[in-house]
Amino acid sequence: MRNHTKLRAFELADEVAVLVYQMTARFPKKELYGLTSQIRRAAVSVPSNIVEGCARDSHADYLRFLYIAFGSLRELHYQLSLSKRLGFLCNLDSSLIEPKIVETEKVLNGLIRALRDN
Repeated sequence: MRNHTKLRAFELADEVAVLVYQMTARFPKKELYGLTSQIRRAAVSVPSNIVEGCARDSHADYLRFLYIAFGSLRELHYQLSLSKRLGFLCNLDSSLIEPKIVETEKVLNGLIRALRDN
């Protein structure tokens, strides 16, 4: 069994999830069951799928969950971009989370490539 806490991809994904919850707390209340819920679900999905993949016995299952995590991360990236364009996410918050998401994408993609090529 793999230890997810030793993965940089998990650390970054966890940081992103915390930031997302902090930032979406300031979203309009009317969006609580709309975009806020979608964003939070995608944000939590990333580290959750990394954890679940680490708990799987097979290499193929591990890789499949990492792909799911990456897909959720890309979904989150779009949703935050939409939130900014709608005026829900301020420029300061966007400038804090955008680089963290990009770094997480790079690290997670690197992990996937390394596992896929083995």
